[in-house]
Amino acid sequence: MDMKELSDIIKREVLLKFDHKNLNLDTEEFKALNPTAENIAIVTYNLLRPHIAGSLDLQVRLYETPRNFVDYPANG
Repeated sequence: MDMKELSDIIKREVLLKFDHKNLNLDTEEFKALNPTAENIAIVTYNLLRPHIAGSLDLQVRLYETPRNFVDYPANG
């Protein structure tokens, strides 16, 4: 996939919604869902998947620290 296109999708679908926001108070996605790393990865995946061709694999990796991260789906 063209990296510029992917970057634009991520910016539009994820960063503009979540960056510098209180996820519990300022976003619809987390008003009733605890924003754990696992849930953030799942929500991010679900926001991106419709905009990336189904023939392409998609895996979201979210780092909390260099040694603590989550992948979704886990076996990508």
